[in-house]
Amino acid sequence: MEAVKEAVTTETIKIENENQENARVIDFKMVTFSLSGKDYAIDIMHVKEIAKAGRFTYVPNTLPFVLGVYNLRGEIIPILDLRLFFNIEVPPREENKLENMLILNVDDQIFGLVVDKIDKVVGVQKSTIQPPHPLFGDINIKYIDGVVESNNRLYVLLDVTRIFSSKETYEAGEKNVQAVRPQPVSANTFANPAIKASNVQMEKSPSDIARGLTKEAAPAPAENIDLKFISESLKNYVGFNVSSVNESWIKHRYNEWAKLKNDKNVQLQRKEDAEEFLKPFWSPSSNNWWTKEYAESIEKLLPENSAKQIVVWNPGCGKGIETYSLACVLKKKYPDAKVRVYAQDIDLLSVSNAALITVPANISSDWYSPYLTKKANGDYTFNQEIKDSIMFEYHDCKNTNALPMVDVIFARDVLSLLDPKAQDAVVSDFLEKMKGNAVAIIGENELMPSSFNFSEKTVGTIVAYSKD
Repeated sequence: MEAVKEAVTTETIKIENENQENARVIDFKMVTFSLSGKDYAIDIMHVKEIAKAGRFTYVPNTLPFVLGVYNLRGEIIPILDLRLFFNIEVPPREENKLENMLILNVDDQIFGLVVDKIDKVVGVQKSTIQPPHPLFGDINIKYIDGVVESNNRLYVLLDVTRIFSSKETYEAGEKNVQAVRPQPVSANTFANPAIKASNVQMEKSPSDIARGLTKEAAPAPAENIDLKFISESLKNYVGFNVSSVNESWIKHRYNEWAKLKNDKNVQLQRKEDAEEFLKPFWSPSSNNWWTKEYAESIEKLLPENSAKQIVVWNPGCGKGIETYSLACVLKKKYPDAKVRVYAQDIDLLSVSNAALITVPANISSDWYSPYLTKKANGDYTFNQEIKDSIMFEYHDCKNTNALPMVDVIFARDVLSLLDPKAQDAVVSDFLEKMKGNAVAIIGENELMPSSFNFSEKTVGTIVAYSKD
């Protein structure tokens, strides 16, 4: 009996020692949450509380990840969407839907941080936190404090001090650094879910922005407004670059946009907003078959030319609808010439399939009919002469182009998808390759960069540029 008591006492002491040991090693607590199905965590020392809210007061002229301000028991705090900040896809927001929020205190500034789902408080041993690795998250590694495993789940621990510290604190030489905005991406890569937060600095960090949001800002007159937030959103979401090529249209569109939104929710918070904003920008019949009227307008802009061969450069040809339409107009304008169209795009799939294009039956009797042939299966396609006049190529117009001198450049809406430096380089290439009487036709709402001199000829709303 004594032996049994001794064994029980020994086991009890062992369990108590293990419990004490476990209590000693849990020296770090974190609040865990999810973003797009992945587990993240924040040091509990920065978490003031958790909350749910849905009605935020919109503040104009702020960056896309700022949802507005919120009255938290008499204290006005800014609300930031961490998903938008890290360029993570966000489902369409339902009006008045309650959002999951972490209320943070960073540098004595209170933030509301919207996340997908708040999980629980997890305690770990600080020594088990491993150094960050790029494979552990969809955000820049320098904003990750570490990774830690608990109960078979791997958490990415965010360094909110580094992410949300103020610019002033950074400049004072402390550990904190100012935050960054999501990385600008090209028109072909913006949908990539693996896009990382950039190393490009913002003029203001979230902390700096928050200090200016404690009062609801009044909308500025559209003609004087700083459209930087619109420019950044268009670049981030759809790869559209605001510059002298399209700035006039953007300002005009913002006036319309503000009226449409009644000066509320004018920010472009997701891809769909950016697409809606730009919907009137694209040239007529973009990615669609041309009307007879539009084809006739293009024909009138083409130069008179008695040469035996007409060379045309069509960068940004897409799926080929534009190119075939242009080739038909060229054949009508220059019936005795051999037409050669160099159609280029960086969408390899579109370029590869362009030669197989078929024509819908409803336009087979339209102005296209002289250039069509009917296949055995009843489908309509372009005749061999039109097909032979086009060479589809996979090529980026920003790179060196070994083309002959050209009579026509047809590049609708292409310049706006290039950064300003590339715009200048491509227009320089236009000038270099244009023959003396050649014309260049760009997007209907685009202007040639202001640093170049061109003569203009207008038919309706379409402009053809020639060497000055």
